[in-house]
Amino acid sequence: MIDEKTIFEIHRLKDEGHSYRRIAAILGISRESAAKYHQSPDIKHTKRKKKPSKLDGFSDIIDGMLSECDDVSAVVVLQKLRQKGFAGQLTIVRDYLRRKRKKQKTRQAFIRFESGPGQQMQVDWGHFDSIAYEGDKRKLYGLAVLESYSRRLYVQFTHSQKQEVLHQCLFNAFCYFKGTPSELLVDNMVTAVIERSGKVIRFNDAFLKFLRPFKILPRACNKAAPWEKGKVEKSIGYIRKNFIPLRQFKDLDDINSQVLKWLDEIANCRIHQTTGKKPDDLAAGLPLRSIPFAEHISFPETALVKVHRDYAIRFDRNTYTVPIWCIGKELTLKADQQEIRLFHKTRKIVVHRRCWRKRQRIEHPRHTEEALKRKRKAIESSEIGIFSSLGEEFREFLGGLNQTDQPVKKSIRRLLELKDQYGTGSLSWAVLKAIRHGAFGADYIENILYQEMTPQTDHLPVQTRDEALNRIRLSEPSLAEYDAIVIKGAKK
Repeated sequence: MIDEKTIFEIHRLKDEGHSYRRIAAILGISRESAAKYHQSPDIKHTKRKKKPSKLDGFSDIIDGMLSECDDVSAVVVLQKLRQKGFAGQLTIVRDYLRRKRKKQKTRQAFIRFESGPGQQMQVDWGHFDSIAYEGDKRKLYGLAVLESYSRRLYVQFTHSQKQEVLHQCLFNAFCYFKGTPSELLVDNMVTAVIERSGKVIRFNDAFLKFLRPFKILPRACNKAAPWEKGKVEKSIGYIRKNFIPLRQFKDLDDINSQVLKWLDEIANCRIHQTTGKKPDDLAAGLPLRSIPFAEHISFPETALVKVHRDYAIRFDRNTYTVPIWCIGKELTLKADQQEIRLFHKTRKIVVHRRCWRKRQRIEHPRHTEEALKRKRKAIESSEIGIFSSLGEEFREFLGGLNQTDQPVKKSIRRLLELKDQYGTGSLSWAVLKAIRHGAFGADYIENILYQEMTPQTDHLPVQTRDEALNRIRLSEPSLAEYDAIVIKGAKK
């Protein structure tokens, strides 16, 4: 199986004009594989399982020893571990201690590196405290992208450092610069670099896949060597000192709007201390590569979410409603910094404005109306069932009522209210009389009861503000069933 790094190298070497035969010789693969993965680069990968180590389960014990005595020897550590059942040898303990111990730092001289026009962009994240949304705080991050030659800067603030967020910010930066560089310099962020051992670097597969169509070569700084991307490091400090102080930000859109204005009016049109020129002036005419897309591309966060019984999905500490027919189904969620879109298969179900508060329920009025309508239908259908269960004459009356042009559900609701006033026996007598005269309607029944009867109850049931609760009724128990139970007990 060829990995993403090899695929990336195939595309890079092909862009440089090498033949498939030459690419195969350089990368140690077949010419057919080089051609195949250049034409169809998308493949699935299987992660390698981490090999077990004899130190598994003992690393916390060693860390505890180091916290008590930083210069404890490997021999002493081995003696202590042997008492706890450790079966390894001294070498593995010594290697672990060497990695964990703090190495003495010495000042190093380094050579300033200047990139050619349009050759390199440097990337770095910065943490800028948080933004409060009506008391709910969200961490605030800023991605700085700097064109190394001109020192022209782009900044975008986010509430996340996820993979898709990084890709979206980088694409927005390329659109801001109106082109892409030859190479991108990053630190060892997990969204860019998965593993590093000396000069051997394993880049994140998703990051390589993102860079492939732009034909950008990724480069990673050495660990604990911030001076290698010192230009963008200084830009993060510049943002903290020049942009952030004495400003108020109500939300993410507000801070990104303000920072774009600051970039255009201050940061990129000032005289730079190192170059002695304005970044915008030096950036004019940079030989950047054209963006290989004709329109703006979106890189949303994607997830599969389940619709719960409250016709809503859970995402990022909030709930968002969907149509009630989606209850129990699994939907695809795509979210950016402004919107949340939900899909059932390929069909778009709903779009919500993304909420940055916490523990909020974001409802669409149509979804709530549908849920209430279903609840009313359930209550109304249960009322008809209750009326039918009162006896054979009631079912006969219901059949006759269905033959008229009167509203059945409304009539049944009124008849049940009359039952509460006059009792089941009186209502049964009135229904039988109405059937004999072919008078099917709640008005006829009400008139019969008014003329012949006295209401059983002077106090109607307590009415609540919720009409749906007022309509809830329980079926009357059948006394015949209770009589059967009593008779059965007496026989025993």
